[in-house]
Amino acid sequence: MSPAGRGDDRLVRTYVVTGGRSQPSRNHFDHITLITLTASSAHLNRAALNPEQLTILDALAHSSQSVVELGALLGLPVSVMRILLADLMEAGHISTRQRITDAADPDRQLLEDVLAGLQRL
Repeated sequence: MSPAGRGDDRLVRTYVVTGGRSQPSRNHFDHITLITLTASSAHLNRAALNPEQLTILDALAHSSQSVVELGALLGLPVSVMRILLADLMEAGHISTRQRITDAADPDRQLLEDVLAGLQRL
């Protein structure tokens, strides 16, 4: 067992932040899923949100961000971020945007130009 105040704080903090949950209630988020505020988010009640969720909403007020970017901002693991984001989505504060990597048919010429540019480096 480690002495109090050494390494245990992070585990306790994530437990408290998620309300003891280890899985999101719904909406499984990928690491690179883009999160954005909904149009109605500014008008929704924020009184029941925890400080981490308020920080997420403040960060999203400027631009869309991925799950890992938000996790890095808050210093929280992706597993915790998924739980917080699922709660925010259920409350109507956030929505997800289609990932850029889901392009149906990438332009071959563009990919070849990018590859050629990388090879010149």
